[in-house]
Amino acid sequence: MALLPSPSSSLCHHRAAPFVPAAASAQARPRRGTLRVAAAGARSSPTAAPMEVRPAAAGRRRCECFDLHQQIVPYAEAYAWQKSIVKRRIGLLNSGEDHSDTLIALQHPPVYTLGSDSNKEYLHFSKEDAPFEVHQIDRGGEVTYHGPGQLIMYPILNLRYHKEDVRWYFRSLEEVIIRALKSAFSIKASRVDSLTGVWVGDQKVAALGIHGSRMIVYHGLALNVTTDLTPFQMIDPCGIKDRGVGSIKQILQKESHGRETDDTLLMDIAYHSMVKEFAELFQLDLDTSPDCNFQEIRKFLC
Repeated sequence: MALLPSPSSSLCHHRAAPFVPAAASAQARPRRGTLRVAAAGARSSPTAAPMEVRPAAAGRRRCECFDLHQQIVPYAEAYAWQKSIVKRRIGLLNSGEDHSDTLIALQHPPVYTLGSDSNKEYLHFSKEDAPFEVHQIDRGGEVTYHGPGQLIMYPILNLRYHKEDVRWYFRSLEEVIIRALKSAFSIKASRVDSLTGVWVGDQKVAALGIHGSRMIVYHGLALNVTTDLTPFQMIDPCGIKDRGVGSIKQILQKESHGRETDDTLLMDIAYHSMVKEFAELFQLDLDTSPDCNFQEIRKFLC
């Protein structure tokens, strides 16, 4: 059994390991973790619209899916939402009742987030006079940017039911993105040795960052779909000074010699491809919350 490598797993600086898919183990009994990762407490879990619960596919673990991929959700509220789910899930561990993983998909308004031990030298502005909101949070890694047009996916998984290895989990998230870009857009993406994330050439199109407690991991990934990349110029994304960032829209326009794209359609295609690959790779049976609306979820975060 592999242990969590550090109290906060880095957004950028884990050395890449070969990707090896884990066998489906949804019916295996969870094992007690040997290393705890600190996570702050949170309020009780929100309740969204009633979900259509259906029997899980044979050999697959259930995963509740909150589809907000066309909605702009304030960062602080999404962060509180994640932590409330994690708190509930940790409370279910000892009784063996943690029967479902969670996936949240959304977008954020412009915001910079910094890992718990991030270095201010990677900011090209003063935090007191920042162009957008700045949040220092409990993931590892350095500064990154989130904004409209960027598909955010927050999986909250119990790795005891998958593989108790955070490096494997990083590689798996990268694999989801690589497969989705190839199947939906015929974009050939790859990893870069010694860095996390997904790259097309020397441009980073997706960043990863997580935190975990008792083998329940949260935070996740950010995929630049139609994102305005200008705000990245105000930082050294993930502390990397010698490489750039890119987006799906930018890549497609370059390949089509500037042909216009439908931003809403691109986001829809990216979301559906990502969710499909995520469910297949992690062997999960997704239950999508019907008519999911953050206005309703927000009531339970007060």
